[in-house]
Amino acid sequence: MIKNIKNILTLALITVAGFTFAQIPSAETGVFALTNATIETVTNGTIQNGTLIISDGKIAEVGTGVSIPQGAKTIDCSGLTIYPGMIDGGTQLGLVEVSSDPRTRDNNEIGEVIPHIQALTAVNPSSAIHPVTRVNGVTTALTMPSGGLFPGTAALINLHGYTPDQMYAGFKGVVLNFPTTGRRGRWDRRSDDDIKKAAEKALKQLNEVWTKAIQYHKIDSASGGKDQPYYPEMEALLPVVRGEMKMLVNVNSSADIKEALKWLDENGVDAILCGVSEGWRVADEIAEAGVPVITGPVLSNPTRDYDRYDRPYANAGAMQKAGVKVALRTNEVENARNLPYHAGFAATYGMGKDEALKAVTIVPAEIFGVSDQLGSLEKGKIANLFVTDGDPFETRTQVKYVFIEGWNIPMVSRHTQLYEEYLERAPGVEK
Repeated sequence: MIKNIKNILTLALITVAGFTFAQIPSAETGVFALTNATIETVTNGTIQNGTLIISDGKIAEVGTGVSIPQGAKTIDCSGLTIYPGMIDGGTQLGLVEVSSDPRTRDNNEIGEVIPHIQALTAVNPSSAIHPVTRVNGVTTALTMPSGGLFPGTAALINLHGYTPDQMYAGFKGVVLNFPTTGRRGRWDRRSDDDIKKAAEKALKQLNEVWTKAIQYHKIDSASGGKDQPYYPEMEALLPVVRGEMKMLVNVNSSADIKEALKWLDENGVDAILCGVSEGWRVADEIAEAGVPVITGPVLSNPTRDYDRYDRPYANAGAMQKAGVKVALRTNEVENARNLPYHAGFAATYGMGKDEALKAVTIVPAEIFGVSDQLGSLEKGKIANLFVTDGDPFETRTQVKYVFIEGWNIPMVSRHTQLYEEYLERAPGVEK
């Protein structure tokens, strides 16, 4: 009986959330002129008292002395600053709605080796979490499946669109959860021997899968792709073997990072390291390998009891100073909106503001191979940007406008609606 009541309440909550989202005003398209603004281009310095023109979903002009097209909607940005839309390098946005309810989770499918499972096909464009995230200046995110050894293929998405294909932002990567030699957390009560055996078993499985993938590639190349048996797992790994797609390798402990770098080098895999919470311990080795990193969450606890409290905050900066190309991620769903504050902590603890801003804009765009379209404010790039009244890394700053692919996004979300609902509530009085 209690279980049935809980199910009914959960479904009611999901229904209400969906109903609320449906009431959010539609985005507006057209030609826009953002005038009198400070413009942080990221790649070409800061423009004072500048104008940015948006047309056909792209940045048509940016600079000073820019002519405003006839019929453009002018937005006076005096005292405001325009930034490129922030890119979260690792989330489960669109794959999870209510973390506590498995019926709303599509991030973790059954199976250890399922690289053919596409995160993009499971993305829910109507998620109530997308508006919550984007009104904080986060316009783009990598959404990643989780679970087994090869849990699926991640996809980069813009946080606006009616279908997953409309949201797709041009990058996919096969996810590998690299075998770990350490404990999975404080709750992990396995013996050291059991941990060692599990790690050896997982590494053996990884090598077996990769050997099969290489064999599949050879057969496919020899046959010209004809008369191959149906083998979706190997088909999904084929572009990785051929160097046509990157592998996203989740790895955290220093020992595992070194083992992962060795494995990637031996097998010639084009990869991105993700997580990398102990990257500061082996920063020089990562830099020497030339493998880019997406690290985070920054707002986290130290991996070891004897480490300084600020090691997670300083991790990104330590790797960046060692010569590693570093982007940031939240590894969140509901709280991906906090990406700017992760960047703020990274900036304060060694990375610096300029590099931290790059780590959530142009650097992830470069890592994902979409820097010709995203990550900075340049003529011809997609108009993903936001306008603030202050430093985006400070919690007191208000985001005034958000544009995604040229659409003027309403600054409305589940959070703002609840705030308005309860700001001047009158108990017992129907509005």
